[in-house]
Amino acid sequence: MPVLARLVEEAGIPTVVVTMMPDIAAQYRLSRIVGVQFPYGHPFGMPGDRAMQRRVAQTAVDLLEGADEPGARVDLDIEWPVERKQAYKDWQPPVPSPIVQVFLDRLAATRAAGRDSRGSHG
Repeated sequence: MPVLARLVEEAGIPTVVVTMMPDIAAQYRLSRIVGVQFPYGHPFGMPGDRAMQRRVAQTAVDLLEGADEPGARVDLDIEWPVERKQAYKDWQPPVPSPIVQVFLDRLAATRAAGRDSRGSHG
């Protein structure tokens, strides 16, 4: 995402990056960064929590309007209402997406082939 934002900025279109990794975004010298301490996959907040999502979005809009020089950064102090370890578990879908399932199947086949080849040599 940071690399894409830099390309868009170079084309003359201002951007704001909302990210769970604001330090890394800052290393890319992006113009505007909103840092959040949320689980991956939820940069704007809890699903269904309109107040939280609006606060993140409004912060991004305000930063876009008010940042006059590169390197502008705002870190939001919103607490995630679920314990972090549980939040990461909750984020995972109950069934893998088709592309993830392909990779899981390939991994299982590779591991099975490795067991078969080790078993035949011993």
